[in-house]
Amino acid sequence: MTRHPLVHLAHAATFALTLAVLAACGSQAQEHGNIAPAQVSIAPVVSRDIATSDEFTGRIAAVETVELRPRVGGYIERVNYEEGQEVKKGQVLFTLDARTYQAEFDRAQAELSRARSRAALAASELARAQKMADVRAISTEEFEQRRAATSQAASDVSAAEAGVAVARLNLEFTQVRAPIDGLAGRALVTTGNLASPDATVLTTLVSLNPVHVYFEGDEQTYLRHNQQARDDGRGASRDARNPVRVGLSSEQGYPHVGVLDFMDNQVDPGTGTIRARAVLDNSDRLFTPGLFARVQLIGSEPESALLIDDKAVLTDQDRKYVYVLGADKTAVRKDVTLGRMVDGLRVVESGLAAGDQVVVSGVQKIFFPGMPLDAKPQAPGLAAAVASSP
Repeated sequence: MTRHPLVHLAHAATFALTLAVLAACGSQAQEHGNIAPAQVSIAPVVSRDIATSDEFTGRIAAVETVELRPRVGGYIERVNYEEGQEVKKGQVLFTLDARTYQAEFDRAQAELSRARSRAALAASELARAQKMADVRAISTEEFEQRRAATSQAASDVSAAEAGVAVARLNLEFTQVRAPIDGLAGRALVTTGNLASPDATVLTTLVSLNPVHVYFEGDEQTYLRHNQQARDDGRGASRDARNPVRVGLSSEQGYPHVGVLDFMDNQVDPGTGTIRARAVLDNSDRLFTPGLFARVQLIGSEPESALLIDDKAVLTDQDRKYVYVLGADKTAVRKDVTLGRMVDGLRVVESGLAAGDQVVVSGVQKIFFPGMPLDAKPQAPGLAAAVASSP
């Protein structure tokens, strides 16, 4: 069978292209020995015990939040605090016009004095009536009337004392005090405005130390954590104050440590999540209610793991790999299987060994495996801090 001339030309072109590629590869291999070493920084693989954990998003919330309202009505006479500043429990924040309540208090005291005078007179008359009754100088009916008058006078004194107590409270309530230690908001009602009792919100107060962090976890995570707690012999999160770590949006990792102190009593059937709460110390006033927070909940006992700087990881289609410094000071490619992030470093599940020197910076200068390297140790930084942390 005779082939068409075009077929012969196609085969000849393919053969020539193959020879050209092989020649280029051979030329590149010859040039590797003369190429200048790539200047890179290396860092050792960090070996550290870490615990499995899950990450959530949450919000900082005050333990106590108060909408401050007056217990009596009146016009605001003074605002006695600086808006946005911390206040102490019992500090006077607002003063209402107290003249009406002062007059009512004075009237109640006068009524109490009058009632006590009447009670003293009734007691004196009862004593005289008792002496007269002993010698039968007055009738039994008149004696009983004197006794009843004395009892009535004593009741009038008690009523007047209660009236004085109410008037005193109303007078005291004209000074609106902070019910908690905390941070005061802006004054919503200022001098000269009318405040209605138990209705007008004067300002808001939030406590600052400690603070809560609320977050929600899905049903599978909730079940897994309970199983891990049983396997490790720890109490479940509902029963034990398990540790949590928290980081703000401006921070790396989870530098703040708290404890879980509340787990809701049911999973929300609409979202499939359950709400949890952690408590954090806020002595340094770093946390403000309403801030976004990242929460890490520890799930199991610590296990040994290898960690590297995430900047060292390269991608080749669906594979992840890193370059390490070989024994002959050349770049050795190693494919790796990666895990989660821990304190800014990436967990390596397979592909590396403790002691490997991983290229962290300058990887863009490595054009092929086997390229000579001029490697210098990376300045102590995050990896060293993580390796030395407890």
